[in-house]
Amino acid sequence: MYDSGFDVDRVPALLTRLEHRDDADARQELDWRLVLEGDLVFPAGVAALPQLTRLAPHSAPARAMAGRILERAAGHHDRDDLPADCTDTITQFGETLDRHLRSRPADYLVSFRALLAVAQEYHWANAVEGFTDDIYERQCPHCAAETKIVVGRYGRYAQVWDGAEELRSELRPAVAEELTGTGRWMRRTAVRDGQTALADGIAHLFGRAQCPACASVFNIAHEYTHANRPPASTDHAPSPTRNTGAGAAP
Repeated sequence: MYDSGFDVDRVPALLTRLEHRDDADARQELDWRLVLEGDLVFPAGVAALPQLTRLAPHSAPARAMAGRILERAAGHHDRDDLPADCTDTITQFGETLDRHLRSRPADYLVSFRALLAVAQEYHWANAVEGFTDDIYERQCPHCAAETKIVVGRYGRYAQVWDGAEELRSELRPAVAEELTGTGRWMRRTAVRDGQTALADGIAHLFGRAQCPACASVFNIAHEYTHANRPPASTDHAPSPTRNTGAGAAP
């Protein structure tokens, strides 16, 4: 199981160091060897999931590292059989994450994104940034105008540039009763854990936008999912909500 340096013996030693003490050097090297920037994850990273999952209940670095690996599990890592072989481990990791989220931890967003990856919602796991200044880019499905969906402290709006002129329209957030599937589960989890800003951002992200260029209205989450959700086998991991009681399954 090679890592980013194409070594096969370095990761086990680093995991042992991480298990026995809080070793910053080991954390940094593991992060480089298991996951590189972008969509790259290596077979050694997927193979490390069982040990990282065992450490996850008491180790923020292990939770973050396992989450980053799973967020990229739909990418190319030359061993597509490995995630399927880790089904029990991934289920256990999801249960650990859900219990951790209920404690309203400092690393809430990191763990929330990891739980989305457990549920194979890879596009959301890689996109949700906490809604302080999140931007999602899509073409209007009706007129093909390049549209930015902005959700953050500077406003919640759709933006289109017509030459030097900025066109805006306010987003229409979904009400709780309108949400289904992934959106309902995400918002219910955030509300359950007292994450008001996150819940409000999710309501806007799963709401509707009016194109500032042609005035047509479209579902934001549907368009973003259609453009960004990678193909993934549903056998890779079960939904975490089936076992954790976090709400409706995605």
